[in-house]
Amino acid sequence: MDADAFEAEQRVREYYHGLRVLPGAFVVIRVDGRGFSKLTEANFTKPFDERFSTLMVETAGVLMSELGARYGYTESDEISVLLEPASSLFGGSVEKLVSLSAGIASSTFTHAAGLPAHFDSRIWLGTSADDVADYFSWRQADATRCALNGWCYWTERKKGRSARQATKTLDGTTTAAKNELLYAHGINFNELPAWQRRGIGLWNETYQREGYDPIREAAVTVNRRRLRVERELPMKDAYRRMVLDLVSSPAPAPSPDGKPPSAAPSPRPAPSRPTPRSSGPSRPATAR
Repeated sequence: MDADAFEAEQRVREYYHGLRVLPGAFVVIRVDGRGFSKLTEANFTKPFDERFSTLMVETAGVLMSELGARYGYTESDEISVLLEPASSLFGGSVEKLVSLSAGIASSTFTHAAGLPAHFDSRIWLGTSADDVADYFSWRQADATRCALNGWCYWTERKKGRSARQATKTLDGTTTAAKNELLYAHGINFNELPAWQRRGIGLWNETYQREGYDPIREAAVTVNRRRLRVERELPMKDAYRRMVLDLVSSPAPAPSPDGKPPSAAPSPRPAPSRPTPRSSGPSRPATAR
């Protein structure tokens, strides 16, 4: 067999090389931390650590910049980024999108944290803006569920329970019962920082900046882009409307200086320390 025929035969065996996302579809790439339960337990405060949250936001921002994403969302150890509707990144190659997004997330987090970290990646496809709103509403609901479970689990662990005992205590427990468990320890779930319960959103926004034109010797107003990091997301229908607005709005114009958007400073969430029972937290009706 000659060299060309041999190479062609090997190329044919790259069965997924030609796999592409559907033309015109809305594309969301989601990366998830691999083995992050052990990594976070060994290196971060439980159930939530602001430093870990900051690392995930930084990773999400780099993913958005590298992939040209319209919207980013992070909760727990996952990040979802919505590509621009007209994106033709890597020709829509599924192999390229998942491998490079996982690589970008892994290298960014590792460099920022000083800890070896790995992410896997997957692709979600939707056919309408409503599908996109459904997706991000689904992930926000997951954020709320994980936050409630995490607070209950680590409240039990900090009482001296083993991992097995804490898991058994929560197995089959209703949302209302979990709220009551926290309330009994002076924690009102609904009063915990919103970023823990609802996740964090990121998107590019245009803002005006005052400057000076030395040629005309006059003050000027210029448009710039920056990455907004929102730690106080709305929830349910209000969040859905927010996502729909972001999906339907035109993409922000590129910065005149050609520089990528810089991350806007995000408000620091309140410390996630439970309020003592003696202070009289209001009894939660349901988790939010």
